[in-house]
Amino acid sequence: MSLLAVEELDAGYGAAQVLYGVSLAVAAGEVVTLIGRNGMGKTTTVRAIMGLLKPWAGRIAVDGQDMTGAAPFRLGRAGLGLVPEGRQVFPTLSVEENLLAAARAGMRWDLAAVYAFFPRLAERRRQGAQALSGGEQQMLAIARALMTNPRLLILDEATEGLAPMVRAEIWEKLAALKAEGEAILVIDKNIAALSRLADRHVVLEKGRVVWTGNAAALAADPGVIDRYLHL
Repeated sequence: MSLLAVEELDAGYGAAQVLYGVSLAVAAGEVVTLIGRNGMGKTTTVRAIMGLLKPWAGRIAVDGQDMTGAAPFRLGRAGLGLVPEGRQVFPTLSVEENLLAAARAGMRWDLAAVYAFFPRLAERRRQGAQALSGGEQQMLAIARALMTNPRLLILDEATEGLAPMVRAEIWEKLAALKAEGEAILVIDKNIAALSRLADRHVVLEKGRVVWTGNAAALAADPGVIDRYLHL
């Protein structure tokens, strides 16, 4: 049984349909990417999974339990943790206040564990989130999601707009999480980094799944990248 199963998902905004029968699955401990050019429906898929957008049709299940259209807090309680596009940290709160706002007590990820994982956040624990660099804010967004102790971590544009050294650090942290058995669904444009990290890829084109496969299959079919991923 998949940890997350999305089946034949239709969704959109107003009268404009964005997703057409999108299906994907993430098993426990698996890393899956959702990739495609800008405007192809990746963020809309994440919003629907997380209960931020009500699907028009289809099914979203966590551990086999139907969670279609459930409120975001119910998806969080079910074990889904989101690192949203644009980071969306709480700017008027300190680093530590951001972390405590999401905390679930008595589990793997607490303040000590998060600070050990992201030492720079420990150094800046009393600083306001608005004073952090973009890379530090992304670390904070990931750490805040970890404080919910998710069984599936979802990252929308994991390294967008970050300096190369910071991007490399984020990829190292995601690899470390994978090594610990964390399930991850990640959106990003860095195909090389995603291929090193992911078990499987799901490609979206105009709101439809047009290709799925593992890293070896993607490398063996460069036409997929040319057709669906190059700008």
